Amino acid sequence: MSDAQNTSDTPEAVPHGAVIAAIIPDAPARVVTEAARYAKLHGVPLVVVHVDVTRFVTYEDPDGAPHTAPIDINIDAGVEELAEVKAQVEKALAGQGVEWSTTQLVGDPALAIKHFANKIDAPLIVIGTRKRGFGESLREFFTGSVAARLSHRQHRPLLVVPLGEPIDDDAPVFGDA
Repeated sequence: MSDAQNTSDTPEAVPHGAVIAAIIPDAPARVVTEAARYAKLHGVPLVVVHVDVTRFVTYEDPDGAPHTAPIDINIDAGVEELAEVKAQVEKALAGQGVEWSTTQLVGDPALAIKHFANKIDAPLIVIGTRKRGFGESLREFFTGSVAARLSHRQHRPLLVVPLGEPIDDDAPVFGDA
């Protein structure tokens, strides 16, 4: 296999049976390198997905092509975030010898990843843990963990890659409380 990159929004251009790595901008390279390792072990390509939560699917054509709309017409954050993800992945996978591509999904991350995994019959989904901090804890409280929601809503194996150093079991949950 060789290092390859392409961007795809069409289902027919995405390799069937590929391992999925769900990546956000500024995610540690460990998530994508672990996903690449499993793609090589399975002998399949890697598809790196980024979910644009600022857009939603309005309808799908009969061939599966999605049509989307932004939540706020003045924001197009997803384009910039996908460019950041591509640059990160290109750097992390340089010389790894794995075929990879990127695609952008829209809407709720857990549901979008689940739907996409079903569409391409992915053997594995790889995702990182959330960032630490009060803001992320609060966001997770209201929206839930993407990894937990994926583990309960689909049948594929899910690899959750821990990011950063482990938190001490005796550490306070919210700062210095």
